[in-house]
Amino acid sequence: MRKLLRTSHRYISLLVSIQLLLWTASGLFFAFNKIQEVRGEHVIKRQPITVDLGAFSSVIKEARRVRLASRLSQPIVVVTRDGGTDYLDQAGHPVAMLEPDDALNAVDLHTRLTPLSVETVTEETPGDEFRGRDLPLYRVIAVDESHTEHNVYINPYSSEVVAIRSLQWRIWDLMWGLHIMDWQAREDINNWPMKFFSVLALISAVTGIWLFFAARRAAS
Repeated sequence: MRKLLRTSHRYISLLVSIQLLLWTASGLFFAFNKIQEVRGEHVIKRQPITVDLGAFSSVIKEARRVRLASRLSQPIVVVTRDGGTDYLDQAGHPVAMLEPDDALNAVDLHTRLTPLSVETVTEETPGDEFRGRDLPLYRVIAVDESHTEHNVYINPYSSEVVAIRSLQWRIWDLMWGLHIMDWQAREDINNWPMKFFSVLALISAVTGIWLFFAARRAAS
């Protein structure tokens, strides 16, 4: 029985050790990289919005959330409802989608990056950089002072920056997928591989402790 337990412990520990190595390596990466820089918050320009509320004449009904936004320095109202989001001007009329050149101006206005080119994103696939954001979006390729490339995602109705992605973020995202063992969407921490390896790690630890004390008893 003890021999079978030792053999099982050896192979289980080898399997668990591989995942423990990935957990440790990804944890070290998280510890030595600031999440604010990973998200690109250090290149965002924080600008206050100056609004004359008396200039707004729209009536808003059945809204879950209402907020003000600056659309290329022009105030608009963003209304979130169960069926989606509306972007309204001061008279309560829906605003039109910005032109691609406006997205370049938005990056120049809201970030410390230099915009280079722009493209429209209309489809989402698992693992996308902008996952969780409503489409369409403008993807603006921009560089910082050190010529590091960033993908800046712009809301085409409000001109707001909804995400900034760089190589540092992509490495972080890969490490996070390895850490939580969700290699595709990288969002589900409650997945079966995670549960399976957690149970294996527990079994390995328990059998290792038992074998340690069993060996000491046998030697005494």
